[in-house]
Amino acid sequence: MIWNAPNLLTLLRIALIPVFILVYYLPFAWAPLLATVLFVLAALTDWLDGYLARRLNQTSAFGAFLDPVADKMMVASALMLLAADPEVHARVLDMRLFTLVVIIILGREITVSALREWMAELGNRASVAVSFIGKFKTGSQMLAIPFLLYRQPLAGLPVFKIGEFLLYLAAALTLWSMLAYLKAAWPTLVNGGRR
Repeated sequence: MIWNAPNLLTLLRIALIPVFILVYYLPFAWAPLLATVLFVLAALTDWLDGYLARRLNQTSAFGAFLDPVADKMMVASALMLLAADPEVHARVLDMRLFTLVVIIILGREITVSALREWMAELGNRASVAVSFIGKFKTGSQMLAIPFLLYRQPLAGLPVFKIGEFLLYLAAALTLWSMLAYLKAAWPTLVNGGRR
């Protein structure tokens, strides 16, 4: 059944994207906090829809397709907003490095998604399944983005700088995990799947 609780949560996550973008650009002092809350809410629905799908045995092909799309759309939106924001430019260590990191993260998502799709067509998707490195990369990234969105010090901690460091860590893990996926798929890329 398509209209089950996990899929509705995934659709909610997609519906939150334009709201998140609108809030990000609001000219109010509370806008960064609300944008952060919306991003964290979207991240929580990602965890919750997966939990409910397994717990209620409501997995579906529609959900398996839509869930990673929703995740990537929200993350890409947040990273592009941050990379284009003059206030972020003024705060980061080096804007060129920050922009390169965003390109690396988004480029990896496109590459790995295409690789998984291609490998699935060949019946060999298991060789490019999500790895521990990929999960650690996702965790670093999903923690970095709210810190970068919020920006203000919290309990004396330099939240923005911590977020910036975590995003650079996520980019390094991104390259590492992408190389691991490509290494796993290399024999098939070289020897099989010719069209």
